[in-house]
Amino acid sequence: MRAPRPFRNRHGRARWLALLTWLYVLWSLLPVLVAVRISLNSGRSRSAFQSPSFRWYWGDPVASVWHDDTLHTAMWNTLRLAGLCMLIATPIGVAMAIGLHRWRSRTSTGANTLMMVPIVTPELVFGVALFLVFTQVYTGIPGGTTTQLIGHVTFTMSFVVIIIRGRLSAIGGQYEEAARDLGASRVQAMRLVLLPMLGPAIFASLMVVFATSVDDFVISSFLSTGAATETVPIKIYSGARAGSTPALNALATVMLLITLLAVLLAALVVRRMRTQGDPNATMAGIRA
Repeated sequence: MRAPRPFRNRHGRARWLALLTWLYVLWSLLPVLVAVRISLNSGRSRSAFQSPSFRWYWGDPVASVWHDDTLHTAMWNTLRLAGLCMLIATPIGVAMAIGLHRWRSRTSTGANTLMMVPIVTPELVFGVALFLVFTQVYTGIPGGTTTQLIGHVTFTMSFVVIIIRGRLSAIGGQYEEAARDLGASRVQAMRLVLLPMLGPAIFASLMVVFATSVDDFVISSFLSTGAATETVPIKIYSGARAGSTPALNALATVMLLITLLAVLLAALVVRRMRTQGDPNATMAGIRA
C-alpha cells in the first residue's frame, strides 16, 4: 500500500498551495497594516509605533486630516476624479465593448488590438505621452482637473472594454435572438435582456475604474498644475520626501476605508443581481 504524500489531504489537494496563498495574503497586507497602525501614533514619528491616538485624524487642530485644508483638497480631488471617471469611462467602455463584439470585418482585429495599448504600455510612457499631447497639440484644453480626467478616462476605458467583452463572450447571442423572436426590437432586446445580464460585469468595471483612478500617481502627477490639483497619491509622495507627519498615513487609511466600502457595496449589488437575475423571467415579460 502506497504511503500518502506529504502536504496532501485525503482529497488529493496540495496543502502547500493553500500555505503559499495565505503567506502571500499576509505579506501583501502587512505593509498596509503597518501604515494604518502608524496613523494612530500619538507623536510625529512615522518609523516607530507609539501609543495609539486619533490625533492625526481629528485631534490635532492644525495638521490632522479633519483640519488640514491641503489634505481636504487632495481627498476631494481624488474622489472627484474617480467619480467622474467612473461616470464617463464605464458607459463609453460598455458601448465600445458591445460594438467591438459585434464588429465583423477585416479591421476589427486591429481595433481590438488597439484597445490593449493603454494596458500593455508602461504607465510612465503613457503619462509622458499625455503630457506632450496636452502641452504641444491640444493646447486649448484647460490644464489641471480637465486634463487629468481625460487622462484617467483614456487609461481606464480599456479595462472596461476587456471586462465587458469577457462577459459578452460568456453570455453568447442566444438570449437576444430569443427576445427578437418574441417580438422585441433591437433596442428592447439590449435594454431588457443584454444590459441586465451585463450588470455584474458593469459593476465590476465601475470598481476597477474607481480603484485605478484613486490609486493613479503617474498620470495625475504629469497632468497636475499645482497644489490645487494634487491628488492623494501625489500628496503622499511629496509629503514623504519632505518629512511629513502620520497625518498622511491617516489620509491614506481614510481613502482605503472609502475604497473598501465601495467594493463591499458593489459586491452586495452584484450578489443581489445574480440572485434576482433570471433570463427566463425576462423572456416571459417580453412574451407578455
